[in-house]
Amino acid sequence: MSDDDDQTREDFDGAVNMTASELKKWLDTDESKSVGQKKDGNGESTGHSSGRHIVRILEKKKADLTDDDYAHMRKVVGYVKRHSAQKPKGDTTDTDWRYSLMNWGNDPEK
Repeated sequence: MSDDDDQTREDFDGAVNMTASELKKWLDTDESKSVGQKKDGNGESTGHSSGRHIVRILEKKKADLTDDDYAHMRKVVGYVKRHSAQKPKGDTTDTDWRYSLMNWGNDPEK
């Protein structure tokens, strides 16, 4: 494992504050499915698909992570950082902004 992989894992662990079981449960909700840009005409948003990949990453042992997993972890870190910086004013509890972040494994209410 490279130093870059170690840094990626550390950054990912800082960005993703939901457990695999919390994220799985969230991804089954209507709210989760209602937000995000749909891709490929299959009806699933990019964020929802990402959430499923994050669950798989969280369920793996560190030694079993692939290059694709590390690439996705870097993508997650970037998304969470960018989207968090766009926090709207006021109560964000029931907003698309929060729901989108949760699809990417980050609950800003935690």
